[in-house]
Amino acid sequence: MRTPGRWWRHKSTPEKVETYTRWSFHFFAVMEFFSVGLTSVPPLGARLGSAVMLVVTVHATLCFVTVSRAIDWTRGRRPQPAALLWTLAAVTAAIAAAAIGLAELGPEGERVDTAAGGVFGVILVFGPGIIALGVRDRRRAFGIAGGFAAGTWIVAFALGAPALTALFTALIVLVGGMFITFTAVFSVWLMNAVFELDEARETRARLAVAEERLRFGRDLHDVMGRNLAVIALKSELAVQLAQRGRPEAVTQMVEVQRLAQESQREVREVVRGYREADLGSELAGAQGVLSAAGIDCTVNGVPAAGLPAAVQSALGWVVREAATNALRHGDARRCAVRLRVLEGRVVLSVENDGVSEAGTESGAGPSGSGLAGLRERLAEIDGTLEAGPAGQGLFRLTAEIPLPSRSAPSDAVPAAVAVRSVSEVTS
Repeated sequence: MRTPGRWWRHKSTPEKVETYTRWSFHFFAVMEFFSVGLTSVPPLGARLGSAVMLVVTVHATLCFVTVSRAIDWTRGRRPQPAALLWTLAAVTAAIAAAAIGLAELGPEGERVDTAAGGVFGVILVFGPGIIALGVRDRRRAFGIAGGFAAGTWIVAFALGAPALTALFTALIVLVGGMFITFTAVFSVWLMNAVFELDEARETRARLAVAEERLRFGRDLHDVMGRNLAVIALKSELAVQLAQRGRPEAVTQMVEVQRLAQESQREVREVVRGYREADLGSELAGAQGVLSAAGIDCTVNGVPAAGLPAAVQSALGWVVREAATNALRHGDARRCAVRLRVLEGRVVLSVENDGVSEAGTESGAGPSGSGLAGLRERLAEIDGTLEAGPAGQGLFRLTAEIPLPSRSAPSDAVPAAVAVRSVSEVTS
């Protein structure tokens, strides 16, 4: 069973903003019922008060439904609820006019006037604001609030209220309606802006993936282009020599065979990434990719440039695999990378709060075997790799590699490099 807190944490930021906006305006409808509907029964009596409460309940229900339909329309999930908006406007106007009539022509008494005035004010303030959620044009949304204020003055004056009293009442309705309308317009704008930013991050992530594919394509072209051209020329030469019965054709075909084997080896190196990797570049690249996924990343440790090339290459793959797993297998929001040199060994730890990453042993990674492939890489230079939950929803990946004795510093160097960024990628 999912607890409310877990349900909320598993929502994305745009979904959280939408939920907050939706229930904020739902709360207006609930507040309308409890503030003026339920409280109208004591001053107006059981019969009249119950009727007023029923009317307010109908209006609050319409507001509740309109909020859901209007926000769904804003997000493109359903057509604009035009009929519902007109219905809400008509019911709002009718209840407001009835409230004025009750105050002017109904039973005498201050309590009756107070109850009628409360119903009138709340209905005319909340109604236009809720309607504004379903209107795309901002000027039209504010015009609706202004129209209700003007109608208030006309109806109040027609039912016998003094001109100044009617004007003051209309002014109160205008200010309150404009405030709620502004709240609705701003909330919709903010919600849409958050969704657009999230879509922009996803686009940026896709572009990053496309750029990496182009880079891989260029590397593969650089490796294979020259060799294939030479193979084609030597094969053509071997054919011509063979047609003439020249023994040199065998030599040329042996050379073609050697080039083909060399090309095969180079392609494997490109695909498996056996070329030397720079740890500093991998740290910067991992930070950039994580920044596209909205993960807050910190990198602390000794400068990577002082480490042997073989160690840098192995740890570079550890960083790449850890970043890939954090993006693909978990729901991380924070990631911390720490590089230390202690007692003749270098220790790299990558820790994130992606609780679902415990199953990444079978995840894809370099050489197609995820963490198992990393262990094979590290084993070639007597390194070790540990991965698993670290408590409190954390997942930790730790690689340890011994350093040559002449390269190991006597003391651990404290953190000197710190990088902080916010990024979402979809692989």
